[in-house]
Amino acid sequence: MKLHELKPAEGSRHVTKRKGRGIGSGLGKTAGRGHKGQKARSGGGKGPYFEGGQTPLQRRMPKRGFTNARFKIDFTEVNLTLLENFDANAEITPEVLKAAGIVKQIKNGGIKVLGKGEVTKPLTVKVNAISKAAQEKIEAAGGKVEVI
Repeated sequence: MKLHELKPAEGSRHVTKRKGRGIGSGLGKTAGRGHKGQKARSGGGKGPYFEGGQTPLQRRMPKRGFTNARFKIDFTEVNLTLLENFDANAEITPEVLKAAGIVKQIKNGGIKVLGKGEVTKPLTVKVNAISKAAQEKIEAAGGKVEVI
Protein backbone atom coordinates (compact mmCIF):
# COMPACT_ATOMS: atom_id res chain seq x y z
CA MET A 1 0.00 0.00 0.00
CA LYS A 2 1.22 3.48 -0.89
CA LEU A 3 0.25 6.91 0.45
CA HIS A 4 -1.71 7.80 -2.70
CA GLU A 5 -3.77 4.62 -2.29
CA LEU A 6 -5.08 5.54 1.18
CA LYS A 7 -8.78 6.35 1.31
CA PRO A 8 -11.10 7.14 4.25
CA ALA A 9 -13.35 4.35 5.55
CA GLU A 10 -16.60 3.85 3.67
CA GLY A 11 -19.35 6.10 5.04
CA SER A 12 -17.03 8.15 7.26
CA ARG A 13 -17.07 11.17 4.95
CA HIS A 14 -20.09 12.89 3.47
CA VAL A 15 -20.71 16.03 1.46
CA THR A 16 -22.17 18.90 3.49
CA LYS A 17 -25.50 20.38 2.41
CA ARG A 18 -24.95 23.64 0.54
CA LYS A 19 -27.93 25.74 1.56
CA GLY A 20 -29.19 28.88 -0.15
CA ARG A 21 -27.59 28.12 -3.53
CA GLY A 22 -30.51 28.51 -5.90
CA ILE A 23 -33.87 26.96 -6.63
CA GLY A 24 -32.46 23.88 -8.38
CA SER A 25 -30.54 22.72 -5.33
CA GLY A 26 -33.72 21.98 -3.37
CA LEU A 27 -32.38 24.09 -0.48
CA GLY A 28 -32.49 27.54 -2.09
CA LYS A 29 -34.44 30.63 -1.02
CA THR A 30 -35.43 29.78 2.60
CA ALA A 31 -32.56 27.25 2.93
CA GLY A 32 -34.66 24.57 4.60
CA ARG A 33 -36.05 26.89 7.28
CA GLY A 34 -39.61 27.21 5.96
CA HIS A 35 -41.51 30.50 5.78
CA LYS A 36 -41.09 33.07 8.56
CA GLY A 37 -41.61 32.18 12.20
CA GLN A 38 -39.25 31.97 15.16
CA LYS A 39 -37.11 29.13 13.83
CA ALA A 40 -36.62 30.87 10.48
CA ARG A 41 -34.89 33.82 12.13
CA SER A 42 -31.22 34.15 12.85
CA GLY A 43 -30.67 33.15 16.49
CA GLY A 44 -34.27 31.97 16.66
CA GLY A 45 -35.49 29.08 18.77
CA LYS A 46 -35.89 28.25 22.42
CA GLY A 47 -33.18 27.96 25.04
CA PRO A 48 -32.07 24.59 26.39
CA TYR A 49 -34.10 25.02 29.63
CA PHE A 50 -37.35 26.04 27.94
CA GLU A 51 -40.19 23.67 28.83
CA GLY A 52 -42.95 24.80 26.51
CA GLY A 53 -44.19 27.62 28.74
CA GLN A 54 -44.33 25.38 31.82
CA THR A 55 -42.40 26.87 34.73
CA PRO A 56 -38.83 25.64 34.22
CA LEU A 57 -37.23 23.25 36.70
CA GLN A 58 -34.72 25.80 38.00
CA ARG A 59 -37.61 28.11 38.94
CA ARG A 60 -39.70 25.34 40.50
CA MET A 61 -36.95 24.27 42.89
CA PRO A 62 -37.09 26.02 46.28
CA LYS A 63 -34.35 28.44 47.15
CA ARG A 64 -33.12 27.17 50.47
CA GLY A 65 -30.00 26.67 52.48
CA PHE A 66 -27.19 28.99 53.41
CA THR A 67 -23.90 29.86 51.78
CA ASN A 68 -20.97 31.27 53.64
CA ALA A 69 -18.99 31.98 50.47
CA ARG A 70 -18.90 35.75 51.06
CA PHE A 71 -16.99 35.25 54.30
CA LYS A 72 -14.65 32.50 53.11
CA ILE A 73 -10.99 33.00 53.97
CA ASP A 74 -8.94 32.18 50.91
CA PHE A 75 -5.17 31.83 51.13
CA THR A 76 -2.55 32.27 48.44
CA GLU A 77 -0.56 29.05 48.76
CA VAL A 78 3.23 28.85 48.49
CA ASN A 79 5.22 25.61 48.75
CA LEU A 80 8.65 25.25 50.37
CA THR A 81 10.22 24.51 46.97
CA LEU A 82 9.68 28.18 46.02
CA LEU A 83 11.22 29.45 49.29
CA GLU A 84 14.43 27.55 48.46
CA ASN A 85 15.21 30.29 45.87
CA PHE A 86 15.90 32.83 48.64
CA ASP A 87 19.34 33.34 50.23
CA ALA A 88 20.20 31.97 53.68
CA ASN A 89 18.89 34.03 56.64
CA ALA A 90 16.52 35.96 54.33
CA GLU A 91 13.33 37.40 55.84
CA ILE A 92 10.32 36.27 53.81
CA THR A 93 7.11 38.31 54.06
CA PRO A 94 4.05 38.50 51.75
CA GLU A 95 5.41 41.75 50.26
CA VAL A 96 8.79 40.12 49.51
CA LEU A 97 7.07 37.16 47.81
CA LYS A 98 5.01 39.51 45.63
CA ALA A 99 8.02 41.68 44.74
CA ALA A 100 10.01 38.55 43.79
CA GLY A 101 7.19 37.47 41.46
CA ILE A 102 6.54 34.20 43.32
CA VAL A 103 2.90 35.18 43.92
CA LYS A 104 0.90 37.33 41.51
CA GLN A 105 -1.75 38.43 43.98
CA ILE A 106 -2.30 38.08 47.71
CA LYS A 107 -5.84 36.80 48.42
CA ASN A 108 -8.02 38.01 51.32
CA GLY A 109 -6.56 35.48 53.80
CA GLY A 110 -2.95 36.30 52.96
CA ILE A 111 -0.13 33.80 52.32
CA LYS A 112 -0.08 30.21 53.56
CA VAL A 113 3.12 28.15 53.35
CA LEU A 114 2.63 24.46 52.57
CA GLY A 115 5.11 21.64 53.21
CA LYS A 116 5.87 20.34 49.71
CA GLY A 117 9.63 20.29 49.17
CA GLU A 118 12.65 20.69 51.41
CA VAL A 119 14.47 23.64 53.02
CA THR A 120 18.26 23.44 53.30
CA LYS A 121 19.05 26.91 54.68
CA PRO A 122 17.80 28.92 57.65
CA LEU A 123 15.00 31.34 56.73
CA THR A 124 12.86 33.76 58.71
CA VAL A 125 9.30 33.32 57.45
CA LYS A 126 6.56 35.83 58.40
CA VAL A 127 3.26 34.74 56.86
CA ASN A 128 -0.47 34.64 57.66
CA ALA A 129 -0.67 30.83 58.00
CA ILE A 130 1.61 27.81 57.77
CA SER A 131 1.11 24.05 57.78
CA LYS A 132 2.64 21.93 60.56
CA ALA A 133 4.87 20.04 58.13
CA ALA A 134 6.24 23.28 56.64
CA GLN A 135 6.89 24.76 60.07
CA GLU A 136 8.77 21.65 61.21
CA LYS A 137 10.95 21.62 58.06
CA ILE A 138 11.85 25.33 58.37
CA GLU A 139 12.71 25.01 62.06
CA ALA A 140 14.71 21.82 61.41
CA ALA A 141 16.84 23.79 58.93
CA GLY A 142 17.55 26.40 61.63
CA GLY A 143 14.96 28.93 60.53
CA LYS A 144 12.20 30.82 62.38
CA VAL A 145 8.46 31.01 61.71
CA GLU A 146 6.23 33.90 62.72
CA VAL A 147 2.48 33.97 62.02
CA ILE A 148 1.33 37.53 61.33
